[in-house]
Amino acid sequence: METIYLNRENLATWQEKARPNVMALGCFDGLHLGHCKVIETALQKAKTRNISLALMSFFPHPKTVLSCGKEQVNYLMPLGEKEERLRKLGVDTFYIVTFDEEFAALSPGQFVASYLINLGSVHAVAGFDFSYGCKGAGHMDRLKNDSRGIVDVTKVEKVEHHGEKISSTCIREKLLKGDVNELYDLLGRSYEVKCDWDGNSFELLPYYTLPASGRYAVTLKNEMKSMQTEVIVMKKQGVQSLKCVIEIPPFMEGRLSIVWHRHIPEEKVQIHDERVLSY
Repeated sequence: METIYLNRENLATWQEKARPNVMALGCFDGLHLGHCKVIETALQKAKTRNISLALMSFFPHPKTVLSCGKEQVNYLMPLGEKEERLRKLGVDTFYIVTFDEEFAALSPGQFVASYLINLGSVHAVAGFDFSYGCKGAGHMDRLKNDSRGIVDVTKVEKVEHHGEKISSTCIREKLLKGDVNELYDLLGRSYEVKCDWDGNSFELLPYYTLPASGRYAVTLKNEMKSMQTEVIVMKKQGVQSLKCVIEIPPFMEGRLSIVWHRHIPEEKVQIHDERVLSY
């Protein structure tokens, strides 16, 4: 898979190099089951046409730019992890578009012409609520007209769990409430973050979000080993930190993944701690 950081300075260069493709569109933060449905649909369209599958994402998150920095987004995964997962999902070209005020000001027609037609897209696939162009005026029902009939369009309908739309916003809300046990059904996997462990403290890597303060059952793993344990998320002066309830073996030092399984209610924590102290 080729990853291309796209901005107005290099756009023309990549337009000249573009080949016919099916383009999946969205922010794709967290790559939840709704996102996977969009990608799977686009992949089938690409196979039918015997052309490549491209995917376009945007960074930083549009909400941050459109709010002039007043609204900060709690990212679910960094671009590097997104890149690894997209490669496994069959994406051939991963476009990461710099989302800035100039890009946000493009009309729907300008976006379609510059970022779809001129990048070789003959078919666009996105979720039912995807919008584009200035103030989000463009939507999937008008995209074919905006492309003057050049780009075919597939709108992927809402993916739900228990009647609730699966979305990155929903996942962030559950994460910030500590409801990590509910995330598997939305992500198709347990929520996972990466950090560095130096034998004394955890340092969370950028663009991951920790759950709410509390105690959690987790799996710590590196390339060689894994261990099940519990960690405590603490917050002091607005800064979150992590502490493991047991001593972590030396062989776990370095880059670790933390797989979050469930939140442990406070009353169970107290019972567990009393039993530990009684020995």
